[in-house]
Amino acid sequence: WSLEENLSELMKSKQLAFSASLLASGSGYTGPFNTDITLIFKHVVTNIGNAYNPNTGLFTAPVRGVYHFDFHIFGHGSTDPTSAVLVKNGEQICTSYTRQPSGDQKASNGVSLLLEIGDVVFLRMWANSKIYDNTHRHTTFSGHLLFTM
Repeated sequence: WSLEENLSELMKSKQLAFSASLLASGSGYTGPFNTDITLIFKHVVTNIGNAYNPNTGLFTAPVRGVYHFDFHIFGHGSTDPTSAVLVKNGEQICTSYTRQPSGDQKASNGVSLLLEIGDVVFLRMWANSKIYDNTHRHTTFSGHLLFTM
């Protein structure tokens, strides 16, 4: 490849990365609710490329490529489970779930996905679940573009 071709290829690729925690400030639970809800991660740590929307909780792919997402959810001992599901265009991709009557609990998961322009990825909390977060940022959702296709 010539230098011009390399530069052209580099300019086509986007720099995309985001990381956010659940609560903008303070501490507390989200849930439980009697229906599934979209989790909105309000404290944005990084949002390079602005593909994550902290008002809706949705990540929208601006370029075709392979992206990696990971998420971590936290809860205190309870009869209510702590759960989150990574969703792509309405399809459940992977889940984190934990439930124990006492003590702290944390569950995580991650996945790499081929996304087309406009594909939407978000986290959903199942009905009758609850998730805890505080200023230590225990509950997070992150993603980044690995490479364009």
